[in-house]
Amino acid sequence: MEAFEQFVALSMESEGLVVSGALKFNVTRKTRKAAYDEYQTHGFEVDLVGARRDRLVLATVKSFFGSRGVVASHVKGDGTGYAKWYALLNQADVREAVVNGAAERFGYDLDQIEMRLYAGRFSTAASEAEIREWAKSQVIGSGPLQVYDTKHVVAKVRAAAKSKQYRDSAVLATLKVLDATGALVPTSQT
Repeated sequence: MEAFEQFVALSMESEGLVVSGALKFNVTRKTRKAAYDEYQTHGFEVDLVGARRDRLVLATVKSFFGSRGVVASHVKGDGTGYAKWYALLNQADVREAVVNGAAERFGYDLDQIEMRLYAGRFSTAASEAEIREWAKSQVIGSGPLQVYDTKHVVAKVRAAAKSKQYRDSAVLATLKVLDATGALVPTSQT
């Protein structure tokens, strides 16, 4: 599990979800062969899967801290080759097959399944706004695609780090060390 995914997993766990790492779902698609019909099956990866009795969450996690950030045109599937990184979100046949596959694999009804995008860094504020607006129109499973940013994730993880109960988590231990050394800004100032 990638480092930012560990933060996101803890955030999801704060909702009472049991969270697993990446899982692949097979999607069969027609190829571009003009002479005859041909189909290929590819595995599409869901970065994190969170489950509880009444909900199944399928999460795509993109950190991009050391790069440009999450770009609206890529997420929406407009033109560029980078859009394939978000096929789970922007290609209706892929996301439908994955959601149906998850429902079948785990025994949930479609209206109990939620899809989320967790973005560590957006390329610009305008890009973030465009992604959030687009996501509202993308009904997947129980409702629109949910978009979460780093501030949301960190707030949930910092709340979890306040617990005195020991938990073997590198993320929680890191936050506790930073807090103990005064390296973190108090939550009321963030």
